[in-house]
Amino acid sequence: MGRDGLFVAEGRVVLEKAVRAIPDRLVSLLVAEKRLEGLAGLAADLPPDTPVYAASQAVMDAIVGFPIHRGLLALGRRAERNPAELLAALPARALVVGLSAIANHDNMGGIFRNAAAFGADAVLLDADCCDPLYRKAIRVSVGAALAVPFARLPRGVDLVSSLGGAGLDVVALSPRGAVELADLVPPARVAAVFGAEGPGLASGVLARTRTVRIAMAGGFDSLNVATTSGIVLHHLARRAAI
Repeated sequence: MGRDGLFVAEGRVVLEKAVRAIPDRLVSLLVAEKRLEGLAGLAADLPPDTPVYAASQAVMDAIVGFPIHRGLLALGRRAERNPAELLAALPARALVVGLSAIANHDNMGGIFRNAAAFGADAVLLDADCCDPLYRKAIRVSVGAALAVPFARLPRGVDLVSSLGGAGLDVVALSPRGAVELADLVPPARVAAVFGAEGPGLASGVLARTRTVRIAMAGGFDSLNVATTSGIVLHHLARRAAI
């Protein structure tokens, strides 16, 4: 995924996260002239040989193809992680997010934002997920997609087997889950698996995992998947810290 192994990030908040997390992978910056002075301190934290280009707002809009009000773009270099190595490096107590067929970039960004907020150690994606380093996904994640370690499984490699093989207790979210989230006592090493809105997780995934549901008002059984991930990760992180 990505063009020539690169990605584009936008906005000051995202760049601040990138400078802290991956300064050596930032290739260059493109800044609207009116924003240049205000970015002096942030640019000083970049490696000294990182190019910073300035352009008028009109030129930036023409390059991007729409009015980019944030006035700041960063070009970064991808660092693809090996899934097996990512899982092998997990700490003794671990919280992992597993994603299956998450195709919406807003949801992907929201899930990564929640993963960062609640201290997830890693995110593992199956081959049907969209790109966490797509520009919109990075922006919605507020830069978390650049900071939370993640890896993508090759086509044909099973998500549940990969997580279970790493010694993680795998729980899968479903409106028809057998266990209410409030009753779930998180193990020391746990992976929470989320599927796409609408179809949800495949029956084969649900059959091989501990299924969990979130209690809702009568007559309603659906939550946005990013919202679901926030509720679940808050519970798992809070209980793990007790």
